[in-house]
Amino acid sequence: MPKLKADLQLFDKTHKATFIKRVNRFVVECAVNDEVIGAYLPNPGRLRELLLPGRILYLAENLDTPERKYRYTTVAVEREDIPVLLHTHRSNDVVRWLIEKGKIPGFEDAVVVKPEATVGRSRFDFLLMRKGRPFLLEVKSCTLFGKTIAMFPDAVTERGKRHLIELAEQSRKGTKAGVIFLVHWPHARWFLPDYHTDIEFARTLYEARNEIMVKALSIGWHLDLSLAPAIGELTIPWHIVKGEAKDSGSYILILHLTKDASIKVGKLGVLSFQKGYYLYAGSAKRNLKKRMARHMRRRKNLFWHIDYLREEADTCIPIPVRSSAPLQCCMAKRLGEIADWSVSDFGTSDCQCNTHLFGMQAHPLENVRFIEMIQHFRIDCLENLLSA
Repeated sequence: MPKLKADLQLFDKTHKATFIKRVNRFVVECAVNDEVIGAYLPNPGRLRELLLPGRILYLAENLDTPERKYRYTTVAVEREDIPVLLHTHRSNDVVRWLIEKGKIPGFEDAVVVKPEATVGRSRFDFLLMRKGRPFLLEVKSCTLFGKTIAMFPDAVTERGKRHLIELAEQSRKGTKAGVIFLVHWPHARWFLPDYHTDIEFARTLYEARNEIMVKALSIGWHLDLSLAPAIGELTIPWHIVKGEAKDSGSYILILHLTKDASIKVGKLGVLSFQKGYYLYAGSAKRNLKKRMARHMRRRKNLFWHIDYLREEADTCIPIPVRSSAPLQCCMAKRLGEIADWSVSDFGTSDCQCNTHLFGMQAHPLENVRFIEMIQHFRIDCLENLLSA
């Protein structure tokens, strides 16, 4: 735990680097002064919206632990010229500082009794004394956001779901409990559980909302990685969770062909596919999770057009967009605006679109326009439901 200061600054000195690629969950490759190096990344999230080629990273040198494999730790990344904290472990330091400075609404009189408190089967981030009674607090670092809406998690978290269940259980037993989602984006105004990515976590949070305190706070960081003074409490529109967190909606499949191929596609006959990445816009009125799992398998009866292409693709990445509104054709239209080519009449037997299959030479997840499109359909368009 860093020494508390009047203004919080978690790192004494950082170095800027240019992101190149993610080697694995905990290592990134970046350029520092024209030298390509590896750096430790203390964040297992997907971070697709943040870790894009060319983005500016902030690295802290591991001076106190020189025996580490990597000289630097990645602590933040810039988005729209604003640093976003990536070091998940330091979010607890931020929340502790905010509590001890009385800056969190509803926690003005709270006192930290113990960090990492073990209760029952789990270890929670803090045991507090609040209003003269014990209070268990869990902290979640949120780095997934659109223009004004933040969401958590950006990857499936069984551990996070279990924490919610056990916090609710402790509350029923008489020990008050809660969770704070610390959003590292000063422009955020609303918070939602990311039911697109982890519908079970979203449903669990919704069910526990009356048993535990659920807060979402927005913070910002200056370019020197000192904490900005404004702390915002975000609104949680539970009616959107109730209406949208269902196992239905649309999806995009990202498939990869390593070489050119001629493939027989049902009644369309034999089609020529050039090597590259293919994006398919589909939908499922129910059992969306099951539909995507089917697409992941190679062995199955071939029924839809996409089944034939899936047989030849070496990888398949599903991206769900859970929504009560039919978005499949709108997504196909947007894909057509950013793709390098398309395959006519593919997957359009029940609509008026020209196609639902598009191709790209480079990986879509490294394409800023594709990432912005996913952000629009998953996050930003939810602003239309906020007045409902």
